[in-house]
Amino acid sequence: MAITKEAHDRLRAPAMAHERGNVVRLSIAQALAGANATIVYATGSVVGNTLAPDKALSTLPITIFVVGMAACTLPAGAVAQRFGRRAAFLLGTGCGVLVGLLAALAVVLGSFWLFCAATFFGGAYAAVVLSFRFAAADCTPPERRARAISAVMAGGVFAGVIGPQLVTHTMELWPPYLFAATYVAQAGIAVLCALILLGVRLPTPKAGEAGTGRSLAEIARQPRFISAVTAGAISYLIMNFVMTSAPLAMRLCGLPQEDANLGLQWHVIAMYGPSFVTGRIISRFGAPKVVLAGLFLTACAAAAGLSGLTTGHFWLALVLLGLGWNFGFIGASAMVLECHRPEERTRVQSLNDFLVFGLMVIGSFVSGGVLNTYGWEAVCWVSVPPLIVAAVTLYATGSFRMRVAGA
Repeated sequence: MAITKEAHDRLRAPAMAHERGNVVRLSIAQALAGANATIVYATGSVVGNTLAPDKALSTLPITIFVVGMAACTLPAGAVAQRFGRRAAFLLGTGCGVLVGLLAALAVVLGSFWLFCAATFFGGAYAAVVLSFRFAAADCTPPERRARAISAVMAGGVFAGVIGPQLVTHTMELWPPYLFAATYVAQAGIAVLCALILLGVRLPTPKAGEAGTGRSLAEIARQPRFISAVTAGAISYLIMNFVMTSAPLAMRLCGLPQEDANLGLQWHVIAMYGPSFVTGRIISRFGAPKVVLAGLFLTACAAAAGLSGLTTGHFWLALVLLGLGWNFGFIGASAMVLECHRPEERTRVQSLNDFLVFGLMVIGSFVSGGVLNTYGWEAVCWVSVPPLIVAAVTLYATGSFRMRVAGA
């Protein structure tokens, strides 16, 4: 007997409510957990510059943060594959508590290397947080996956307010230990995030699903996957490279920490604010065109950074950088969803993030050296060639698909 539309809608309603509940919780968690990365970026290079035995190592804590992201992406994916995504989420929030407590202790003791160890756990937390976007897609029908990713990433708008404002209002609460109270508050936010994530209900791993599907080598050879990883990695690389240097560059130019905090706040809002509409833009114009627009905006950010050294110039560069990241990274994430089968999703998504964060390590590592040796202008100029590489890769893989279609 055929099912009427009314009956189908009644059957679908609980699933829709379940889907919406997951997306809402993941969006809230994105807002809370995203503040972790914002706090590290706002304070990491400043604390590093104070504690480091060599000023060239001032951005090393942020580099270690990115190393933590890269090193923990595949293990987090393995935990999610074996025990479910929620287990990975709670393990990540545990790392979020550790980063706050250890960073506070490092500031009190004046230990640069303990601070670096703390930021490693912060990177592990961030790696898990970035899987929230794929978790939302897992429980959403294909036609709404780009919008689900976009909705979760939109939670980062609030991270852009929570993180910098937390720094501004707590950084001097524990004199003479600058930022120590900030890191203690950061640990408390991670606990709150864990409570939110306890209510997320996601599909459990199916028995025997691990190891099924195509090999990662076969998947990685797909032109679509190559262009997605290249675009996502370079979008994140340049964003991280410039944002890592910006707060310290503003301090070196004699601008106050409050201006750096506010600039970073608007940067993070620009990173996540467009997410309310990015999914719809992708659905209308296609992910590759959105990625290309993101690369162009990032190039505009470099141009803004080269145009002057006032607070306004830094803020404009950071806002354009955030907008470029949003289109580039979310567009690339949507492309990744087209490269795997359901049984392959966790492994492929983890591989994508591992490659993205692995390349970011390079940018974080050289950022401090470039800034301290050659200055802010060099940071902006170095950002341009990778953007050209990503754009050429998009064009080349598009040409490949057209040739195949016409063959």
